[in-house]
Amino acid sequence: MTEPKIRIKNLYKIFGDHPEKVLPFVRDEGMGKDELLDKHNHVLGVNNVSLDIMEKQIQVVMGLSGSGKSTLIRHINRLIEPTGGEITVDGADVLAMNDAQLRDLRRFKMSMVFQKFALLPHRTIRENVGYGLEVQGVAEAEIAERTQHWIDRVGLTGYEEHYPGHLSGGMQQRVGLARGLATDADILLMDEAFSALDPLIRFDMQSILLELQAELHKTIVFITHDLDEALRLGDDIAILRDGAMVQQGDAQDIVLKPADDYIRDFIKDINRAKVIRLRALAAPLAEGAAPPDGLPTLPASTVLEEAMLTMSDAPDQTVLVERKDGTLAGTATLTQAIQALHG
Repeated sequence: MTEPKIRIKNLYKIFGDHPEKVLPFVRDEGMGKDELLDKHNHVLGVNNVSLDIMEKQIQVVMGLSGSGKSTLIRHINRLIEPTGGEITVDGADVLAMNDAQLRDLRRFKMSMVFQKFALLPHRTIRENVGYGLEVQGVAEAEIAERTQHWIDRVGLTGYEEHYPGHLSGGMQQRVGLARGLATDADILLMDEAFSALDPLIRFDMQSILLELQAELHKTIVFITHDLDEALRLGDDIAILRDGAMVQQGDAQDIVLKPADDYIRDFIKDINRAKVIRLRALAAPLAEGAAPPDGLPTLPASTVLEEAMLTMSDAPDQTVLVERKDGTLAGTATLTQAIQALHG
């Protein structure tokens, strides 16, 4: 089995004067966030989270305010020190790294894109995008070339000599994304990167990210409180509540098999037709059975909104479902689709 790019194991973070002393109350006795605060005046930020993040995928971590998602992402590059647990990147123990190793990890292996853009107001767009390359010690000519490439790719050609204060929020976030990509880091950490944007601009930024990811295949950890955003972007989704992980899986798992009432409340208002894909419905053929003749074939990644018209016109209202590698996943029916839409 492929090893994860990032492995988080039994991670705890407690904020307060004596976090190590109160850790056993959480780890060994199961004390929760409210009780820890009430009895010991410590805040439980992350509670026994384990998460394997696979290479070249978008891992979404979501939850409401105070769920621990932003605290979690800051452990990956050790901007926050954990109270307990393990973190490895490409098999290397992040918690055992010295200061020089941590600087190299942050300069060369990881980039970060923030909610509030974190641009340098006194530097031009060109200088902001190239800042990470300066930190890496890249030669000026290469900085100029790579900076212009990413400015062009995010649609900011012509704004090179402007300052961040001259740009809209959406354009500023494009600068932040270009800066994150310019360093060519394997891992991109995105903390509520689009949440400060208006809905239409946010959708546009999501589209840009998906287009770039289809080409670049980065390992992206994306933090959000927005379920629609999580379902659109995530290859895998981890949902936190009060610092603990409630459910992990792809969009189909989250929508079709909610772990508890908390998750059901999250998903109750989503448009299931835009989320559920045919692969979630495909019923395998009996061993050795030939596929029925005359049925249309649709990719397994087709969402039900797009598939149902074909299903309604197909013989027996049934379609063949084909995997990405061209093999047959099975069949899916209009009746199955309707049932899935109604939970």
